[in-house]
Amino acid sequence: MADDGDAGALTKKDFEALARFRFGIRRYLRFSEETVRSHGLTPQQYQLLLALKGFPGRDWATVRELADRLLLRHHSVVELVNRAQRQGLVERVPHPDDARAVRVQLTADGERILGRLSALHRAELRRMDDVLALPTWNGEVSGPDPATSSG
Repeated sequence: MADDGDAGALTKKDFEALARFRFGIRRYLRFSEETVRSHGLTPQQYQLLLALKGFPGRDWATVRELADRLLLRHHSVVELVNRAQRQGLVERVPHPDDARAVRVQLTADGERILGRLSALHRAELRRMDDVLALPTWNGEVSGPDPATSSG
């Protein structure tokens, strides 16, 4: 196992910060899984809807793009889209520039349930703000240095 060399040994506070952050991630994921299931979706379906609505620059994506975003194999995404389409959450539309491809996009029902679920997720993230704050290491501040940032 390689050491990155510049950080030095981890302190007890570093381990506590890592453990707190990992616990926060798991707690959020459990909240998400339970919430989407209580609304009749699987966690993968919610991730699909979110990937579509949150796709950079447009409200649709190809199956290949969704596979990349969801870190799944192409055929797994095809099955996921098939199930979501049967539930009326997404639709396939011919791609105007590529006859071999189709666009996957949300339906009105998909938009509605995604909006409801995402509002619940945002509220939970706000409640968990302190637990999900990125850890600092040996007194270092995470992220860009505000003194040198040009923003």
